[in-house]
Amino acid sequence: MRMKAAVLHAQGLPRPYARTQPMRIEEVELAPPGPGEVLIEIAAAGLCHSDLSTIENQRPRPLPIIIGHEGAGIVRALGEGVTGLREGDHVVALFVTSCGECRHCARGRPNICGASFDARAKGTLMSGARRLKRLDGEVVNHNSGLSLFAQFAVVMRDSLVKIEKDIPLEDAALFGCAVMTGAGAILNTARLRPGEEVAVVGLGGVGMSALMAAVAAGATRIIAVDTSQAKLDLAREWGATDCFLAGHADCAVAVREATAGGLDTVIETAGSIPALELAYAITARGGSTISAGLPNVAAKFAYPHAALVSEERSIRGSYMGSCVPRRDIPLLLGLYQSGKLPVDRLKSGFVSLEQINEGFDRLSDGTVLRQILRPNAA
Repeated sequence: MRMKAAVLHAQGLPRPYARTQPMRIEEVELAPPGPGEVLIEIAAAGLCHSDLSTIENQRPRPLPIIIGHEGAGIVRALGEGVTGLREGDHVVALFVTSCGECRHCARGRPNICGASFDARAKGTLMSGARRLKRLDGEVVNHNSGLSLFAQFAVVMRDSLVKIEKDIPLEDAALFGCAVMTGAGAILNTARLRPGEEVAVVGLGGVGMSALMAAVAAGATRIIAVDTSQAKLDLAREWGATDCFLAGHADCAVAVREATAGGLDTVIETAGSIPALELAYAITARGGSTISAGLPNVAAKFAYPHAALVSEERSIRGSYMGSCVPRRDIPLLLGLYQSGKLPVDRLKSGFVSLEQINEGFDRLSDGTVLRQILRPNAA
């Protein structure tokens, strides 16, 4: 079938993207689903900082490629052997396809299963298959086995979680990355309990999801830290008890003074080394610094090793919020449906395929949380 898609042809182009057009809107050929694969119509896809980092060449990818890894859609066709889904089902897409057999999957950690990493580097589905071509026959690469900045996608069955049809797909899309990553960092990685205190450094879609989850978890004090005063104002509306403007030398000192030496749990979601350094600086003795943001693949973080030992500190990563998606996405959606996780507030507006480059200009400016692509909207 033919469909419209935003095809990334060059990484590292200068801004504004509205002018340089790293993604071009064109018709491509999408092959039907093979064994174990599913064709979905993309209802909504979030514009995420991980996509922006791909555009910026922070994460090199084989080109041309259709990016987009956070979204939701409707099942339109099933490949041979697919079970548990029917045409018309609503689904959330997952950007890590787990094998279900390795030691990580066996220990309940499918988020760090390495089975799909090789396929991601090669731009294929986990099976090694390719389903995308330009009209001239040139291969178009898959991104994280999804490629959601398009009208349709063929993905592996294990890349989908079925959801209830009464959940708006434009909200459900956010659970594929922002909510799963941010809320999961609070509920799974940090295992925050009622009455505890936490800081969130970086208030994008992931950070705001973490903040909402901290409220839902019953945290008594929630410190919000960001370089944007507008985002700090939102954070206070949404449950932050204390807000600190980052970007100046005394921010860490101010937080430590206000918290009697720092916090036991600090979540960093900005995906930058300065943000991680700040998060570490405001972590108390005996506390945990948890990074859920993805920086440049070559970025390195230095820490004082003696203090790590003598203060019994810990530095942890949190990938996909340490989630087991088939367990946690329904649980998080349940919190959303009960009003305890109002992630619909994250939506900063809608874009069409033709507006996608401008959307990433706004994301790079830091003026939005989550813009939602609606590739099939009239």
